[in-house]
Amino acid sequence: MHYEVRHCTHCGTALQPITLAEDGGDKERLRCPACGWTHWNNPTPVLAAIVEVDGKVLLARNAAWPVKMFALITGFMEAGESPQEGIAREVKEETNLDVQATTLVGAYEFLRMNQIIIAYHVVATGQVKLSPELVDYRFYDLHELKCWPAGTGYALADWLRTRGHEPVFFTAEENEERRRGLNLPPKD
Repeated sequence: MHYEVRHCTHCGTALQPITLAEDGGDKERLRCPACGWTHWNNPTPVLAAIVEVDGKVLLARNAAWPVKMFALITGFMEAGESPQEGIAREVKEETNLDVQATTLVGAYEFLRMNQIIIAYHVVATGQVKLSPELVDYRFYDLHELKCWPAGTGYALADWLRTRGHEPVFFTAEENEERRRGLNLPPKD
């Protein structure tokens, strides 16, 4: 579901595209004609984890995804926490695993969702117990992993290279098959 900011969060007036001079020159943004509030529309920070348990990588399937689609553990960073604290929290909430070590993999654009993904490799321990948001998981040896052509898939590819594995990406057909049904409306 896609939401847009349409009204000023301060006074409730309908926002309008208004051009004003900014540090980089004239810029059109949604602004409030009554009080001057600007909707900056900055990207949202999302955290992603390549979760390693006993030398294998855990990929999980979200309840809203098709049965063939598995990916990294992700979640939104919360106010008052560092990215490292946030990814440890997300891994615990989503899988019940305890993060023992955290290493930054990189930052990746996800323009379609206006997000910036901060990806980590985490070493975790414990017994997997999925949150209600997730319905399935699988453990993979490094040579079994295939990457997908999107932000977290590129993070996985970069991490595999640090492990001496040249990443293999899904072909366009394979990726379409794993995503089949993803954009369908929910069933009643």
